[in-house]
Formats: sequence, C-alpha cells, structure tokens
Amino acid sequence: MASPRTARTAPAADPLDRAFAALADHTRRGVVELLRARPHRAGELASSLAVSPPALTRHLRILRESQLVEEVAGDDARVRVYRLRREALSRLRGWVDDVEAMWAVQLASFAQHVAKTGRRGAAKAPRRRP
Repeated sequence: MASPRTARTAPAADPLDRAFAALADHTRRGVVELLRARPHRAGELASSLAVSPPALTRHLRILRESQLVEEVAGDDARVRVYRLRREALSRLRGWVDDVEAMWAVQLASFAQHVAKTGRRGAAKAPRRRP
C-alpha cells in the first residue's frame, strides 16, 4: 500500500490532472499570474514571490512537467526565462467551459421544473419540536 505522501506526489497520467495538481499550490498559481503579463527570469519570479531560488526551482519543475510553463532561450545561456504555454491553458479552459455548460443545462432544467410545478412541488420545512 502506498503511503499518503507517495500517493499525493505520484505523477498523474492525464495532462489535465497534472495541470490541476500543479495549480493546487498558491505559489505556483502566483508564478502563473506573473507569467500572464510576460516571460520572466527565474530570479525575478523568486523575488516577486518572496521564495528562495531552490524552492522556486522545485515549483517551476512541477509547472514544466505539467506543461503549463516552458523554459525559453534568452540572450544569456546562464539565465533561465520562463513563459506560459497557451496550449495547456486552452485545455484547462475547454474543460471549465464543458463543466459550465453542463451546469447551465442542469440549472435550466431545474428552473423549468420549478416553473411547471410551482409551489405544489415545494417541500415543506420540517416542524421543530419544542
């Protein structure tokens, strides 16, 4: 049986699962927010988020493995520059749109049911005994 730590950190096979797992951490969401504006060097990200460079390196590795972020070549080979991968964000947006559409249909159906049945179908609140 896998330990809870092993189960939590095991890489997900599905790209969508990996992306959501990566975004579950507030520091990684902060990296994504910063990268929305423009590509950043690793040092800029660490400073902006007030995290140590080694900690940021771990967060960036997870974001790269989830395919949300990629490293791009800069002018200086010693400096690492990161940017968002729009394709991965499009996959996330597509999933959210599908879920939103499903709920829109469900809520419209419920509204139609309530309109058709009116108060007749409303459940009565249970009486409280003193």
